[in-house]
Amino acid sequence: MGGRTCLIALVRDISDRKRLEAALERYAAHLEAVVEERTARLRRSEEQRRVLLEINNAIVANLEREALFAALTEALRQVLAFDRASLTLYDPLRDVIRVYALAEGSAPEGLVPVGTEFPRQGSHLQSVLDEMRPLVRPDLEKELRVALEDRLLQEGIRSYVVVPLMAKGRAIGTLNVGSRVPDRYSEEDAEFLMRVATQVALAIENMLAYEEIGGLKARLQEENIYLQEEIKTDYNFEEIIGESGTLKKMLRAVESVAKTDATVLLLGETGTGKELIARAIHHLSPRMHRTLVKVNCAALPAGLIESELFGHEKGAFTGALARKIGRFELADGGTIFLDEIGDLPLELQAKLLRVLQEGEFERVGGSPTIKVDVRVIAATNRDLEKATQEGRFRPDLYYRLNVFPIRLPPLRQRREDIPLLVRYFVMKYGTKLDKRIEAIPQKAMHALMAYPWPGNVRELENVIERAVILSQGSQLDLGEWLPRFAGSGHGERLATLEELEREHIVRTLELTGWRVSGETGAAKLLGLKPTTLEARMKKLGIQRKR
Repeated sequence: MGGRTCLIALVRDISDRKRLEAALERYAAHLEAVVEERTARLRRSEEQRRVLLEINNAIVANLEREALFAALTEALRQVLAFDRASLTLYDPLRDVIRVYALAEGSAPEGLVPVGTEFPRQGSHLQSVLDEMRPLVRPDLEKELRVALEDRLLQEGIRSYVVVPLMAKGRAIGTLNVGSRVPDRYSEEDAEFLMRVATQVALAIENMLAYEEIGGLKARLQEENIYLQEEIKTDYNFEEIIGESGTLKKMLRAVESVAKTDATVLLLGETGTGKELIARAIHHLSPRMHRTLVKVNCAALPAGLIESELFGHEKGAFTGALARKIGRFELADGGTIFLDEIGDLPLELQAKLLRVLQEGEFERVGGSPTIKVDVRVIAATNRDLEKATQEGRFRPDLYYRLNVFPIRLPPLRQRREDIPLLVRYFVMKYGTKLDKRIEAIPQKAMHALMAYPWPGNVRELENVIERAVILSQGSQLDLGEWLPRFAGSGHGERLATLEELEREHIVRTLELTGWRVSGETGAAKLLGLKPTTLEARMKKLGIQRKR
């Protein structure tokens, strides 16, 4: 049998299987991608929930804006990349937006700092506030819509997302994040930030209430301290004593202007009672139930006057360990009495003028503008008109202060009031010291009437107080004060006012051992400020003999 090879081939069509396998592979890849996407989404959702919980805990734990926003941005960075983050608040009354907080290290140099204000109209936040919905800007390099976006781009910000802070159905501000990378943010990011913003808006409302309560508490504490200090000083409107025509004319002017909110400028020598008149104006005014705050511009160091008047922020200067409200803020709704206004440094006069004209200012080291409603009463013993001519006082401030000037007459121009004042002070200090003074010698009264009283009513009061202390019986004893000119003076040359003043100052200095200042100094006895006494001593050529 011859060998024969036989080939048997079996052919099977597997194209369907290949297609099926390919389809299965594609489906598996798709399923894997879907699972990965859903897993990533779930992971992201879980991270977002955890971050929202962290933010909620941060809100509960922090009532100060810096601490809260630091905790907020630290939590946000776990799920959202950004180079800048900020909070803004909207003031509908003024239609301005204010930067409320910035993430630490998030603001490129040149961008607006905390406290900066800008108009809502025309800003990149306008649509967010008006329409109360998020805004996602993918790439500023491709399209700029408003001027502020150009500034963001110049500082390297390419993309950003803004969401409104909603409270009680209105937008109270915005939460903003930005990146130097284009197309960084999606609508999903905006949706997440909306959830964050809901919590933040509630926190901001609580924080603003906390800051307002803190501010009111600080103001009440300041008022309490101020009023406690004022209570220590004995003020009595009955001390406006006199029947002279010049005094009555002045008091009629006081009564007329007190009912208004006009600025008052009290002019007069030291010791004429300018502070007493300022208090009378306040207590006769519609503001009588609010605080009258006194500031002696001459008594404050030049470096502290601005802080004392307008307050300062924490860290504004060395030693500023906490925010402090100033006297103008303390006097909001009431009256401020600026004594010795002529001593206000020239560099602060413009700021005072702005308060008088606009009712607004900024604290030292702060940028937010503070609005106040304060009536101003100023006083001086200087010639402000002459000071304006010499360039030591701003003319515009002088004209603004000089709306209603009241000139207080010196005691030497109303000598007929001296007996009334003497009797009043004798009764006052007799009661206070438990002494019964029933008689004032004619010689003593003549001396008191003849003396020129350079320290005016304040000096007279101090002389009578000392006399009551020295008096041992029922008769007033002026002691060593009684000047040599107290006699009848028949046939004698009458001393000039300057001679009498010089003699009295020298006698007082001798009594105090030539001590000028302090509780036992001559200035205190004379009712003068030490600087005023020193100026008069120089003018009169008074020097201690060595």
